[in-house]
Amino acid sequence: GRVTGVEKYYTTGISQQTGLPVTQQTRVPENGTEKIAQLTVSQPIYTGGKVTSQTRQAKNDVYAARAQLLSQEQTVFYSVIQAYVSVVTDQKLLDLQENNQQVMQRQVHDTRTQFNLGEITMTSVAQAQASLAQAEQQVNVAQGNLEIARENFRQLVGDYPAAHLVPPQPLVLPVQGQVQAGQAALKNNPDVIAAEFSDASAKDAVDVAFSALMPQLSLQASAYNQSGSSGQNIFTRGASLTGQLTVPLYQGGQEYSTIRAARAKEQQAFAAVLVAQRKAYSNAAQAWEGMTSSRGAVLAANAEIKANAIALDGTEREELVGTRTTLDVLNAQQSLLNAQIQQVQNISQMVNYSYNIALAIGRLTARDLNLPVQEYDDQKYYAAVKFAGFGTGGEADRDAGLAPDGTMLNTP
Repeated sequence: GRVTGVEKYYTTGISQQTGLPVTQQTRVPENGTEKIAQLTVSQPIYTGGKVTSQTRQAKNDVYAARAQLLSQEQTVFYSVIQAYVSVVTDQKLLDLQENNQQVMQRQVHDTRTQFNLGEITMTSVAQAQASLAQAEQQVNVAQGNLEIARENFRQLVGDYPAAHLVPPQPLVLPVQGQVQAGQAALKNNPDVIAAEFSDASAKDAVDVAFSALMPQLSLQASAYNQSGSSGQNIFTRGASLTGQLTVPLYQGGQEYSTIRAARAKEQQAFAAVLVAQRKAYSNAAQAWEGMTSSRGAVLAANAEIKANAIALDGTEREELVGTRTTLDVLNAQQSLLNAQIQQVQNISQMVNYSYNIALAIGRLTARDLNLPVQEYDDQKYYAAVKFAGFGTGGEADRDAGLAPDGTMLNTP
């Protein structure tokens, strides 16, 4: 056809065409029918580093998401472990309180017998009855704490714990001191790793923003078929290959604003790395010191329990000969009970601290704990969708071991 007009325009920004556009235009002139079919392919050759930076940014985002997934996995495991330890601890405390209640019941019976024989006064009977009432109260409190722990366990696991759980033991750790624990946390803590990859992604975003200042080079290929009017019976084929170079001169300052914003976000991401590192090191160091002090408290409580047991036996013998009172016996029994309770709590704290260290150093995953479950293969999923131009990821999820509802496939 004939060109009937010229349209002029000026582009001050970056002009880039990507993808595979397919267009077909048909126009009907007054003197007949003309059809034009045209296919155009545009391939960027140089984008100022934008494509390379965006690729690096996407990879760093993937790695950061992997680390966040590990962090969430560890958090779930640690919550379940705490719930498990809490159930075992509260069950042991309930057993101690119930045993103490039985001891107090026998004590009340014995003091009443002694009172009826005229060996002691009503004051001793009242003291024994008061101790029994206190023991019954502590049993009720312990029962309530156990039920709370069981409900918390059910909330996390989905079912109530078994009637008789195996007492947990402190975790064997791959570090041998506070400094090693802190260094391992700086290297392996998933929150630190996620923050570092997020910072790398933010740096890539700065490079992406800088690419707006760089020249752009693209290559465009097109082919067309054109049929003339029915009266002329003309058919034309053609092809063209065009290179386009765009050099930005002035774009209103938007590109510089984008660069400044990207730099500010990168500084924020770098600060988040420092915060994550300090937090991970502090958590590892504090947990190590807590485990060390708890282990010492366990040893001290063992000696205290033995001493209180000997003291109680001696006090009961001395009461029989009249050199000790009922109150002395009750106090000795309470001291022994307190030592036993403290021992249970010390062991619970030592176990929790050992797993807290594993949490801080990134060693509380299903693989580290040797759990008999199928693990989610994030690398297989990544390989499946790395170059996927279509699809929602359903097949990749199945290949990685993930069911449509988010649960793991073939889990024992």
